[in-house]
Amino acid sequence: MSLTEQAIERIRQLIKDGTLPPGARLPPEQELAAELGLSRNLLREAVRSLATTRVLEVRRGDGTYVTSLSPALLLEGVGLAVEMMRGDDLLEITEVRRLFEPVATGLAATRITPAQLTEVERHLNAMIDAQNDVEALNHHDDAFHRAVFDATGNKSLAALLGGIAGRTLRSRVWRGLAEANAAGRTIAEHAAIYHALAHHDAPLAHAAALMHVSTTETWLRDNLGHTLTDTTTQPPQVTTPPAAAGA
Repeated sequence: MSLTEQAIERIRQLIKDGTLPPGARLPPEQELAAELGLSRNLLREAVRSLATTRVLEVRRGDGTYVTSLSPALLLEGVGLAVEMMRGDDLLEITEVRRLFEPVATGLAATRITPAQLTEVERHLNAMIDAQNDVEALNHHDDAFHRAVFDATGNKSLAALLGGIAGRTLRSRVWRGLAEANAAGRTIAEHAAIYHALAHHDAPLAHAAALMHVSTTETWLRDNLGHTLTDTTTQPPQVTTPPAAAGA
């Protein structure tokens, strides 16, 4: 390991062994550098790196603190990485999503509370109402799935899937679906997921989510030869799906 990597590992070890628990303030720079046998420059580089990965938080004029180390915070980088991916790399991420998201949706069907189901329904209805607004459709699509992931009760799984199936990727897909006049079908797939959750039917929820993720994967495979950007397109004309009537 490089000297900087060694410095990072020494600080990480203090966190892992509980010497610096979540929320703890790091000792003054000179004191910590002496304790770890590091130069102050190396210590600063290590702190900057750990702040980038959300392990540490530098508060100007106050000091450096260990973050909450929550899954949502530590896995935030997954979403940032997905935003940068193109081509075959995106397909690989979609395959990962196809492996995990149906299972998570099935799990959510067994654990979802009435309040959580109401939240999922709210975003489904908002998608149906936002027939001429791609940005609103994308926002509520993302929120719909995050509400489903939260219903699993597994924060790590929710954070991971939230990053893999993030809003930026959904935006690109929504615009492609708008061009293909397939947005109505996609909303119908969301409605199928909702109704499976409402009936606490795990196998049906799993199948509905698998069908939905396959729509995204198919679109990506068909469009790998094109640039996946967020350029403006005409908004999709969405018809309220029969499955969502009264939802």
